[in-house]
Amino acid sequence: MHHRLDDLEREFLDVEARLADPSLLADQGRYGEVAKRYKELEAIVSRARQLRSAIEDLATAREMYNDASAEDRDEMRSEIDEASGRIDRLDAEIKLLLLPTDPNDDKNVILEVRGAEGGEEANLFARDLFEMYQGYASRMRWKFEVLASSPSDMGGFSEVTCVVSGDGVWTRLKHEGGPHRVQRVPVTESQGRIHTSSATVTVLPEAEEVDIDIDPNDLQIDVYRSSGPGGQSVNTTDSAVRITHKPTGTVVAMQDEKSQIQNRAKALVVLRSRLLKLEQDRQSAELSDARKGQVGGGGRSEKIRTYNFKENRVTDHRIGLTLYKLDKILAGELDDVVDALVADERSRQLQDDDVTS
Repeated sequence: MHHRLDDLEREFLDVEARLADPSLLADQGRYGEVAKRYKELEAIVSRARQLRSAIEDLATAREMYNDASAEDRDEMRSEIDEASGRIDRLDAEIKLLLLPTDPNDDKNVILEVRGAEGGEEANLFARDLFEMYQGYASRMRWKFEVLASSPSDMGGFSEVTCVVSGDGVWTRLKHEGGPHRVQRVPVTESQGRIHTSSATVTVLPEAEEVDIDIDPNDLQIDVYRSSGPGGQSVNTTDSAVRITHKPTGTVVAMQDEKSQIQNRAKALVVLRSRLLKLEQDRQSAELSDARKGQVGGGGRSEKIRTYNFKENRVTDHRIGLTLYKLDKILAGELDDVVDALVADERSRQLQDDDVTS
């Protein structure tokens, strides 16, 4: 690892010198890329220098310990322990910083929530999940914008699509994709029996035009009148837009805006993001598994998380985490769950890195 840190420090000094080059300022796009790399390297190099200093302090303290009198050895032992602790902490931080970065870390998120198994209760649960993410976005000071929604007859959502923007959005939300299961007494249940329903969440990286080049000839664009719950028309003009990407069969429909142009623009945002995810999955040779891992069939047996209202319990089945604070989690206090999922991912990455190194 130390040889790698030396190489990164040399790269850091080179990048630092390039940032001072006036010709780079003339190309803002390139300048942004170099500045981003500088920031990444600065975090690693700063800790590498602290690590080098701590190793030198440890060597000095050990040498002094050997030459110290009996009454001074307690003080030297304390300095040895302190330096050893700093080395362990810095070593762990550097290993995390050296892990491969997710190519989507800087991207915003397209969040899709759909009612799945359970009829109208599933749609009501989809709304609960939507409001949970909306609350979490507010707590994180992220921008939360609804792109499209299909309200159900009782006030739930058969489907709702949002874009979430801000620092760390992808890192914090990417583990939310998959089937979510709820266990509670539905408002439609007259006998007080607990039912199990589910909703699916899909998390997509928001794609820029430079990420995905779409050939207009590959698109089939249909326009129609918007409809509300029950299918009734809510607009007298053909403002709703359905775009089909013919090579992949991907379909995106938008109808929330009164303008056909606005609906088309929003549909292209979602389509681009879905195509980016498909391409990333293909490159990883995990297309079917990755897509199924997020959406699945929406079945109750395929779940990443269970929300049990009677016990005020939330269980994430992937990491075996159970918290008895469902009310707070649905109010948007997701940090305990998200932090555990991020820590689990990093732990697995570190294990893989140890195996391959």
